[in-house]
Amino acid sequence: MAGNGKRNRTLFELDLLRALVTVADCGSFTAASARLHSTQSTVSQKVRRLEEMAGHALLVRGKRDVRPTDPGETVLAYARRLLALNDELLDALTGADVAVTVRLGVPEDFAAGRTTPLLAAFNRRHPQVKLEVTTGLSRDLAGSYDRGELDLILVKQRRDSRESVARWPEPLRWIDSAKDPAFGQDPLPLVAFPPRGLYRDEMIAAVEALGRRWRISFTSSSLSGIQSAVAGGLGISLLPARAVTAEHAVLARRSGLPAVDTMDVALLYRAAADPVVKALGRELGRMLGPGRK
Repeated sequence: MAGNGKRNRTLFELDLLRALVTVADCGSFTAASARLHSTQSTVSQKVRRLEEMAGHALLVRGKRDVRPTDPGETVLAYARRLLALNDELLDALTGADVAVTVRLGVPEDFAAGRTTPLLAAFNRRHPQVKLEVTTGLSRDLAGSYDRGELDLILVKQRRDSRESVARWPEPLRWIDSAKDPAFGQDPLPLVAFPPRGLYRDEMIAAVEALGRRWRISFTSSSLSGIQSAVAGGLGISLLPARAVTAEHAVLARRSGLPAVDTMDVALLYRAAADPVVKALGRELGRMLGPGRK
């Protein structure tokens, strides 16, 4: 009958798989038997039995060492995964804390500063939580969130561009180099994020409104790259106030450049998110200030 073949399929025993993995890791049957607290003949029998079940030689037994064959490498890869799953099941059944992974996405300028101590303190209070932090451009983080690859994100966005749990105004500053200012050059050099990057369109529109000729002199997807380029005199830029350093000069209103107040920092997580995700979201919200729609 069609179903009998499936019911009679070989079931690999974890004890045999552990013997193979230990021999491969130790490079010899002698060392493996000591690690397994067994005799060398018993370990050899287990490996031979596994080879019979697999229908392939799994180890090449040399005079000085033991190496896996090509089929042996395949079996070893699966064996390690099966043994790891077995250990996870044992931990769960014995009441050990099951780790919860929280995938957080933040812009580059949030990855340091107050955010790192906040995450460290949160992890001390929730030791079962594994934090996976991704940094990058807000558009990329939002895309990852929409695809379900992130649980919680802080992103910069144009005001009211999408629904969020909370949002805060993002103060921006026009900056130039403190040492080698570029504002007097014609055409005016602009240091910008790539096309569709935040602040780029606002910069170009503001400079054109002044009647100034302009050119993109430097492009980078990295905030630190933008900061360094401006500090080095490659051009002016528009960045969050928190990203201004001592190497920058903030351009005053007399430059003619307008204040840009169209940006928000938004906090997003799903209504059905794990409680620990929501707890971290609330802490990030307290760090940034009172949320408001």
